[in-house]
Amino acid sequence: MPHRPPRAPRPAPPRPFRWTLAGSGRTGRPDRIGALAAGAPPADLWYLDELTDCAAKVLARSGAGDLCFVGRSLDSMYDLLTGAVEDVPPRDRPGLRRLPVSGAGLWRGVPPGARARLREHLAATGLSPYDLARRGRPVALVDVVHSGDTFALLHREIAAWAEENREPWPVIRRTLRYVGVTWRGRTSPHHPRWQQSGSHAWTRTLPAGNVVNVSLHGAVWGWFGDHQPKVHRSFPAERWFDEDAGRPPRHQALPRALAESLAVVAAGRTPEVRQALARGMLAEPAAADRAVRALAHRLRHAPRSRRRVSGGRRRRPAP
Repeated sequence: MPHRPPRAPRPAPPRPFRWTLAGSGRTGRPDRIGALAAGAPPADLWYLDELTDCAAKVLARSGAGDLCFVGRSLDSMYDLLTGAVEDVPPRDRPGLRRLPVSGAGLWRGVPPGARARLREHLAATGLSPYDLARRGRPVALVDVVHSGDTFALLHREIAAWAEENREPWPVIRRTLRYVGVTWRGRTSPHHPRWQQSGSHAWTRTLPAGNVVNVSLHGAVWGWFGDHQPKVHRSFPAERWFDEDAGRPPRHQALPRALAESLAVVAAGRTPEVRQALARGMLAEPAAADRAVRALAHRLRHAPRSRRRVSGGRRRRPAP
């Protein structure tokens, strides 16, 4: 690979504002939410066991690499893990990032006028071909998946951009991974999976194991994908140029959404959740990977958080 001088970070384009609910390591500081969550009923984390089990599998099947959550459907997994890894040393702690764009309505591709803006969002999240070719650990894009069209859209854009810029695709393809969180169905090998569709031939441009699935109970999948109140609005292509996108949101469901997010972060800090994440990771075949074992060990032996845990009745979803 020819030597190139490092590039200065690009400023992020306008994107939906989201409060920082957990610190980054022991020196990080979350935002002060204040009275924004006041008046909301206690958060009911009825899905916490399922979410924890799913998050453990995502960590393991991504090779304990960095995670980039696409859209907002899996905000609760992002929140849970930000709490869980706060005290994990940086060497073993996966980076947690968010790519808030929505691929809704883009099944025919990105309009030419929006392509440059999408690339700005990718670059601001560390997903430009330049960055992917030079990062030291893998990165997995994570999203709830029905048809896989959003993954296809993003992968086509990254691949085309890499070709235009003559970045080394053999390096990028080993770094880039996709983890689809799917509705739990039959476990038969003959059960159709989204990546086996003829429209997803792009998955065969990546090494085996770089496109994986983790199933989630249907009630939980539907809650995260369709019904859960969110702390920020969806961000489809028609809003990518909205200069007001970065303003803190105000809407009727915001107190409930913030209270739930705060409760999930607090749950992630608890020894019970950290231990469950470690057990789930070590039960996966991917536990043969040294990075997976190292992260599981750190989670298992993370110091007990002194932060107050609030909110959260929990129960497993009904079958």
